[in-house]
Amino acid sequence: MFADRAKVFLKSGKGGDGHVSFRRELYVPAGGPDGGDGGKGGDIIFEIDDGLNTLVDFRQVRKYVAKNGEPGGKKRCHGANGKDLVIKVPEGTVIKDFESGQVIADMSGKNRREVILKGGRGGLGNMHYATSTMQAPKYAQPGQDSQELWVTLELKVIADVGLVGFPNVGKSTLLSRVSNARPKIANYHFTTLDPHLGVVDLDDGAGFVMADIPGLIEGASDGVGLGHDFLRHIERTKVLIHVVDAASTEGRDPLEDICAINKELRSYNEDLMSRPQVIAANKMDAVFDQECDSLDRIRREFEPQGIKVYPISAVSGKGVRELLYGVYDLLKGLNSEPVVFAREFDMSRLNMGMNLPFTVERNDDGEYVVEGPRIEKMLGYTNLESEKGFVFFQNFLKDSGVLEELEKAGIQEGDTVRMYGLVFDYYK
Repeated sequence: MFADRAKVFLKSGKGGDGHVSFRRELYVPAGGPDGGDGGKGGDIIFEIDDGLNTLVDFRQVRKYVAKNGEPGGKKRCHGANGKDLVIKVPEGTVIKDFESGQVIADMSGKNRREVILKGGRGGLGNMHYATSTMQAPKYAQPGQDSQELWVTLELKVIADVGLVGFPNVGKSTLLSRVSNARPKIANYHFTTLDPHLGVVDLDDGAGFVMADIPGLIEGASDGVGLGHDFLRHIERTKVLIHVVDAASTEGRDPLEDICAINKELRSYNEDLMSRPQVIAANKMDAVFDQECDSLDRIRREFEPQGIKVYPISAVSGKGVRELLYGVYDLLKGLNSEPVVFAREFDMSRLNMGMNLPFTVERNDDGEYVVEGPRIEKMLGYTNLESEKGFVFFQNFLKDSGVLEELEKAGIQEGDTVRMYGLVFDYYK
């Protein structure tokens, strides 16, 4: 089963918490702090697997979560790092943020392995907070939170040349004649529902990869039919072969067909129209009039635009060799590297506020109530009775944006702040 699109949930591992402990050994009455650091959370990593050619596995598993880091231990023991989660995908897979549709990574070309979400850093143990004035710190740093994201995976085939055109104009027949591909061929619309790739071998070791893009229809750029599913696979191609039924065997005007498909390509992605294009006027074996009016009309319309027209018969093979070498000459003048989409999504957006989800509300007594799981955890780690511990907690609130949110809520000096049973007076 071919699948070229999937939506999955990703979550990296949380960092392990730092540990609070003190060295306690015989004849060592004041051993000092020896709490170890927490381990780093596991990363979410995407990697190309050349043995894959579909995203069908992602229809069975839609949630991918890396392992958390282990908390630190006594005697300066470092917590174990969480195991990274490596997700295998076929080459050509584009990873996009689900909400914005922006590209996070394109698994193509030289980009064979990409860290998408980083695991949280492990928290520092209390051994790091000992100073000459604070020799027994009773607090440690919590591990950094994980990152999570819904993403869309899109498989865009990697081919040098794309065959485009209306259904049933002979694209699959042409691909099967010139390459090792064997797409299903029949005389009805939408025989091809999946893109097919074939390697075209020319003389002297020359050649290129050709893709048969399923038949387009008018309105495809607006998602009519399977428009977006089809058009997605054209984006990487460098040269387009526009296959048209020059014999009008189904009663359509070939000139109007070409204009209609080009309109859909332009509406979907304006950049597609800037790529080299040739026209394969197919089914010439079905033309019994030696003076083919439709072929002359196509040439008069498009050859002045620099678009070469090749009369061919995909069934008999007549004119196909000239078409292939004409396309190869175009490819030689283009960059040989595959088309790779640049990153658009700003990954730093995931870090904004991820360390400390919290709420700030004012209760009926006029107190400002601050709550959040990381605040509660930090209070459990911190010795607020010591000056050093209180300063540490103040810096934590400042760095996490809590003080800024209190000011936005209208807090004034002398107002009361309540956090999980602890009450403070607010002063700058």
